[in-house]
Amino acid sequence: MQGKGEQGMANIRNIATPVKDPDLVKLRRDQIVQAATKLFAEKGFHGTTTREIARESGLGTGTLYEYVSSKEDILYLVCDMIHTQVENRLHSVAVSGSRADEVLPVVLAGFFRVMDELQELVLLIYQETKSLPSEYMHYVLKREEEISNYFAKILRTGIADGSFSISENVVLLMAHNITVLGQMWAFRRWTLQRSYELEAFAETQTSLLMRELCAHE
Repeated sequence: MQGKGEQGMANIRNIATPVKDPDLVKLRRDQIVQAATKLFAEKGFHGTTTREIARESGLGTGTLYEYVSSKEDILYLVCDMIHTQVENRLHSVAVSGSRADEVLPVVLAGFFRVMDELQELVLLIYQETKSLPSEYMHYVLKREEEISNYFAKILRTGIADGSFSISENVVLLMAHNITVLGQMWAFRRWTLQRSYELEAFAETQTSLLMRELCAHE
């Protein structure tokens, strides 16, 4: 994943603001994002008004509009924040071992934990992304791809070091499968979390995945 959100920060700076102090812009936008995340999770994007976001963030409506131009800007900032949190936590997983078949299970365990900790945010981003304008949608989906690309890099390392027996032409598909396996814990929690503890879910999914990756014809 490129630069842990550096591209995201560049796009965020493109949201127009008359405020010249970048530290103040970040502070106020963080307030707005925190408030909007809470309200969007409770009421949905369309069920939340800009006035409610301003009140929840402790700002006046006029002040809020000094830092964003629309509710869609706010949703974009929320989506960017969620992706940044996922990326940062995924990259912070302590990895030991030199071979990919040693590294991947550790990364997967960390990824499943992240999906558990951020499950409300994972649901939010998938429920509400459709409300973004096309230029924001393209960027948000690209950041989503970067998570799968992180797994693809590990898979390619495994092919190179002999850990994995899959071919290059299925690497991206398998990487997206891994991403969805983690997100499933949030998407299907209404049934999965009645039947499994997180650890058991993670161990089972990892075992099935590694069996497929390491199978020799």
